[in-house]
Amino acid sequence: MKKFFGVLRYVKGYWRYGILNISFNLLSVIFSTFSIVMVFPFLQMLFSEDNTKMEMLVRGGKNHLGFSTTEILDTIDYYLAKQTLDYGKMPVLIWICVFVVVTFFLKNLTRYMAMYFLAPIRNGVVRDIRNKIFNKSLDLSLSFYSEERKGDLMSLMTTDVNEIEWSIMSSLEMIFREPVNIVVFLGLMIALSIKLTIVSFVLLPLVGILIGRIGKSLKKNSTKGKEKMGIILSIMEETLGGLRIIKGFNAEKKISDRFKDENNQYTAIATKVFRKVDLASPLSEFLGVSVFVVILYIGGLMVLEEKSMAGAIFITYLALFSQLLPPAKSFTQAYYSVQKGLASAERIDKILNADVTIKDAVNPKSITKFEKEIEYRNVSFAYREGEIGWVLNKVNLKIEKGKTIALVGQSGSGKTTLADMLPRFYDATEGEILIDGIAIKEARIKDVRSLMGIVTQESILFNDTVFNNIAFGIENVTEAQVIEAAKIANAHEFISEMQDGYQTNIGDRGNKMSGGQRQRISIARAVLKNPPILILDEATSALDTESERLVQDALYKLMKNRTSLVIAHRLSTIQHADEIIVMQKGEIIERGTHTTLLAANNTYKKLYDLQAFV
Repeated sequence: MKKFFGVLRYVKGYWRYGILNISFNLLSVIFSTFSIVMVFPFLQMLFSEDNTKMEMLVRGGKNHLGFSTTEILDTIDYYLAKQTLDYGKMPVLIWICVFVVVTFFLKNLTRYMAMYFLAPIRNGVVRDIRNKIFNKSLDLSLSFYSEERKGDLMSLMTTDVNEIEWSIMSSLEMIFREPVNIVVFLGLMIALSIKLTIVSFVLLPLVGILIGRIGKSLKKNSTKGKEKMGIILSIMEETLGGLRIIKGFNAEKKISDRFKDENNQYTAIATKVFRKVDLASPLSEFLGVSVFVVILYIGGLMVLEEKSMAGAIFITYLALFSQLLPPAKSFTQAYYSVQKGLASAERIDKILNADVTIKDAVNPKSITKFEKEIEYRNVSFAYREGEIGWVLNKVNLKIEKGKTIALVGQSGSGKTTLADMLPRFYDATEGEILIDGIAIKEARIKDVRSLMGIVTQESILFNDTVFNNIAFGIENVTEAQVIEAAKIANAHEFISEMQDGYQTNIGDRGNKMSGGQRQRISIARAVLKNPPILILDEATSALDTESERLVQDALYKLMKNRTSLVIAHRLSTIQHADEIIVMQKGEIIERGTHTTLLAANNTYKKLYDLQAFV
């Protein structure tokens, strides 16, 4: 149950509701107890055939109220006998019935109030877990996601969090109420008969052990089910994102068969889980009734043969024991649900406990502006420590303020990784990167990234309005500023032609626009941010000739008077760069201007000739 109490650490912000919940639960137990205790005097009165015993009881008097079970029952006996002699049995019977109805009403009212104050805890805790997972997913470095399936993470944030809500949070009421019920009823049972209660103590733990063994296997199967759901969501995400290729290659059947296979496996696991969960109620009820029968037999001997217990007390004991079974049964169901939910809790902990490798230093330095240069000093990088081969190997590079540096080379040569390390999407395994002499690892991450604007090959847009996409991440932006940025990015004209102009929703990933339009929106976003440093990652490689011309013109405007790091496959777009860096297998093999590199007649010249030939 360690993991369960780990989940409950989120409850600490809701102690006010928790105290009210516990208080009303205690009141519910008290009223429930009173309603059961009234069984005893009712039976005494019902089976009493003459008034002699009652007259003797009243003559004996009752001078004080004790707190032991015997004294309480004697007190009730005394006042019932007195009222019966004074008013008769029927008025007293009516009074008892009214008392039972009132106590049951109060019992259910207080139980509802306990659940009423539990609702904010249930939903609040789940909300906090969702927020924590989402915030942690933003804090984790990009290298973490290169090892994970997106579908698995989507499953974690939806299915697993919902599982905690329904399996663990919904069980809080039972877990915090039923033990109190069990303790109170057991206390009364001990007071009525120690012998019968000892028998209960011997038999009930055996029942608990059997249920516990089934619960362990339930948790294991539930974990497998969550992992399989992650695979299913991954297939769905890939399929929806790749429908054009799937249809184009007539691969519908292949994808469908793959999905069916994974879905069948998930169904088989889920069936096992449901069967074991559904076993909880009938199994606990059968075992409880078996224990009840044993108690019934032993108690019958005590009443009929040993004469060591009065019949009314035994029936009261049975009434208490019968009330012990529902909370025990509910507690068993809660245990099964918790075991199922703990599988999700463990998967969530994998994210929450994952190391945040990209984080601020203990006392980070502040960088408010860029004045001199960026320097890569002996930078080496591998995605995993100890990995054979380096993505980057001892790279040394200086980028002076106002200069445009272009990175070229074959795919996999390390260009994008080199650029991604500047805003600290990845940290150098060896060496360091400096801005104006300050190592970016020692600077505040927010400050470093505020100096940069990024335009990537794939335009990253959000399902929102054009205005909000351009103003993304920037506060207090006016419409005039957004329009000016769009004009510089050659985007104002087509935006104005949209149905709602800048307030038009662009759909999922901007699918209502062409590739060139999406890219110009991305450029407008970078223009509005007005950063001193630009990172352009193959921003025109996926566009047609006309769109490329418009986007390239927008990029030239964007790069003006800025320091730019440009990744390019089309060498024609970077001929005017101040320096061109040629990379191969994570190393810089050539550097210089377009003219000097052509004259050197080496790798760059070969790449240029290949593109010129094409």
